[in-house]
Amino acid sequence: MTSSARPLLNRRLAEFGTTVFAEMSALAVKTGAINLGQGFPDTDGPEEIREAAVRALRDGRGNQYPPGPGVPELRAAVTAHQERRYGLSYDPDTEVLVTAGATEAIAASLLALVEPGDEVIALEPYYDSYAACVAMAGGTRVPVTLRPHEGTFRLDLDELRDAVTDRTRLLLLNTPHNPTGTVLTRAELAAIAELAVERDLLVVTDEVYEHLVFDAAEHIPLASFPGMRERTVTISSAGKTFSFTGWKVGWITAPPALVTAVRSAKQYLTYVSAGPFQYAVAEALALPDSHFAGFRADMEARRDVLAAGLAEAGFGVYRPAGTYFVTTDIRPLGESDGFAFCRDLPERAGVVAIPNAVFYDHREAGAPFVRFAFCKRTAVLEEAVRRLKTLGG
Repeated sequence: MTSSARPLLNRRLAEFGTTVFAEMSALAVKTGAINLGQGFPDTDGPEEIREAAVRALRDGRGNQYPPGPGVPELRAAVTAHQERRYGLSYDPDTEVLVTAGATEAIAASLLALVEPGDEVIALEPYYDSYAACVAMAGGTRVPVTLRPHEGTFRLDLDELRDAVTDRTRLLLLNTPHNPTGTVLTRAELAAIAELAVERDLLVVTDEVYEHLVFDAAEHIPLASFPGMRERTVTISSAGKTFSFTGWKVGWITAPPALVTAVRSAKQYLTYVSAGPFQYAVAEALALPDSHFAGFRADMEARRDVLAAGLAEAGFGVYRPAGTYFVTTDIRPLGESDGFAFCRDLPERAGVVAIPNAVFYDHREAGAPFVRFAFCKRTAVLEEAVRRLKTLGG
């Protein structure tokens, strides 16, 4: 018997309970609502990549433990992708590590690189695992808030600079940014790079939406800026790019010393994972540029359907430059509490969304904002919009 006087959950994780995604997905099931909350597609990725996974299974490739750093074919494909897309050269044997999705890559990076008491700066609002991973590492998270400005959310570079102290160890960046859809510009990234070099900071960049940038936006890896390759852990994954979120295949690219450090933590988390899927993802990364362009154009069209429909339904809409989420302001609908709004929405309109406040330390800053995912079939988005338009009545 454990003592009732002592909480079972350690104090580092005491603030983290069941995720809002689980709560809202359960509401979707209970009410039969359209789930535009959690960010996963409702169709599978390319048939030839699924067949590559089947072929790997049948050929006995990856059915046992794959190599700790990842199968050589995938590590080579990652480096080829980085070279082809961004002109970044990495050694597949020493500068790539395959992980169980980007979430494990983030956790392993923070566990490896952050000492208890170190400060970690992250752009708020942020993907919910960031806060939990900083806590597990014993670090102190320091949010720098992206604020609404002219129909989007922007970073205040002066606020970022002011947030750096002698205790700051690491910057945790996400671009394209979930949940706001912001894509950091070349000028913003250059300023961040200068700051990191000046203050001798490590940087972990979450770039899982690298292929989902729209309109005139451009994804530029931070590692490509002067002085950054040697201090940056770049994270990406197959889930968002190829619509296989259940495969959980992610990776980091970084200089050998950083890869070795992250692997030291990663090997005691999952050790290895997704053996046969690694071979399939290697083939996916080698798809022609036309595939990535078509994928981006298709998702941009879905964004436009949802963003226009949300505006017609009365929401204030922040048009995303990347990812597959639209952030909205519910105040034009006479609402101000995103949590209450999202908990009532399945019954009111038959749609599930996520309150952005869960992505903030400063909950009040995110209170009126709600996130919808557009990585669904167009017909599903159109039906969701039809339902949401009833809110005005």
